[in-house]
Amino acid sequence: MKTIVLGIGNPILQDDGVGIHVANQLKQYVKNPDITIDEAQTGGMNLLDLIVGYDKAILIDAVNIRGAKDGEVKRLLLSDLSSYHSDNPHDVSLVEAIKLAKCLGEEKIPREVVIIGIVLRKIPYIFGEELSPKIAAAVPKAVKMTLKEIKNNLKISS
Repeated sequence: MKTIVLGIGNPILQDDGVGIHVANQLKQYVKNPDITIDEAQTGGMNLLDLIVGYDKAILIDAVNIRGAKDGEVKRLLLSDLSSYHSDNPHDVSLVEAIKLAKCLGEEKIPREVVIIGIVLRKIPYIFGEELSPKIAAAVPKAVKMTLKEIKNNLKISS
């Protein structure tokens, strides 16, 4: 199963870059040529361009989930979210981009999109590359959850 794992975020806005931190750690463990690990600092249509052509996409990003606490790690499906990455008024969310692509006949959209979300109730717009202690402590949990997701793929496709 051809899979892309994308760490998403802004690496110079402290905790917003958590997805990229997780992706960088994953590169130490994953050596399968059917699995691409990359990072993205975008959303919506640009994110869609990155995942087209893969059977599965695993997106790792900071998420804001009502009632959850900073640093919790959650496995979500794209269908669990009504919107995803629509902070840019000049773009659409990934959910909307996928719907549009399907309407336009795009056939190479991943069959499954999984989000490994690290809860971040509020993104502090403070420049810096270091994660806060609470979010940094979530990185190993997110790595473990993503590796489990990848291993499940390998079992399914064997």
